[in-house]
Amino acid sequence: MLKGIPKILSPELLKVLCEMGHSDRLVIADGNFPVESVGKDAVVIRMDGHGTCEILEAILQVFPLDTYVEHPMNLMQVMPGDPVETPIWERYEEIVKKADDRGEAVIGQIERFSFYEEARKAYAIIATGEGALYANIMLQKGVVV
Repeated sequence: MLKGIPKILSPELLKVLCEMGHSDRLVIADGNFPVESVGKDAVVIRMDGHGTCEILEAILQVFPLDTYVEHPMNLMQVMPGDPVETPIWERYEEIVKKADDRGEAVIGQIERFSFYEEARKAYAIIATGEGALYANIMLQKGVVV
């Protein structure tokens, strides 16, 4: 056991976060995301019993967001005409405000199918049990200063 590490971060996940370098991407996927097919070339980590908020909060305690891009955190944009509400995004804003001085300005959106294409290039994808729709998050790693 280690001090100061959120207990939700498993040894496998900590290893992956440590292996990642500047500009590498990590996807925290909701329960509907096609993790195994999109993540064929990525490290897939199963965290099915957990939600995206608790995982995001823990990861941002140890994972610096990239300062060289405008939006190092991206969400999957809601498809035009889809009547889905995304209240979970407000929780994401609260979490990122605690972790990064830039606050919600670090959050962008990527069109749904472009999000899938970008996710195919991710270093790792975390499969969660999150039931909220459009709850997928893509993080781009920065440097530790």
